[in-house]
Amino acid sequence: MENQSQFQVQQPLPNATAVLVLGIVSIVGCFCYGIVGLACGIIALVLGNKAIALYNADPAPWTPSSYSNVKAGRICAIIGLSISALYLVFVVIVLVTVGFSAINNPEEFFREMENRQ
Repeated sequence: MENQSQFQVQQPLPNATAVLVLGIVSIVGCFCYGIVGLACGIIALVLGNKAIALYNADPAPWTPSSYSNVKAGRICAIIGLSISALYLVFVVIVLVTVGFSAINNPEEFFREMENRQ
């Protein structure tokens, strides 16, 4: 009886796969004006932090491979968040620059837009 109680079945951490998938999607989705990457990255970080806190509280019932997936997902989420934030700032700067150009010289701006078509 004592030998059976020593063997405990390990389970994967909850949302370990979701954290990894969302981290990867945050990198891929960063070029959708940064919004998709930001959303997926934030969700992946929140879920990853919860899973790591659960693992640090008691690592015995959880598989080490799921912990590795969570860590990799968090790293991907941080990378995706960084790229998405930079891309979103770039898009805002471009829109502000084009907007100020149209406000300051509307005739020249629209004439130039007509010449491009």
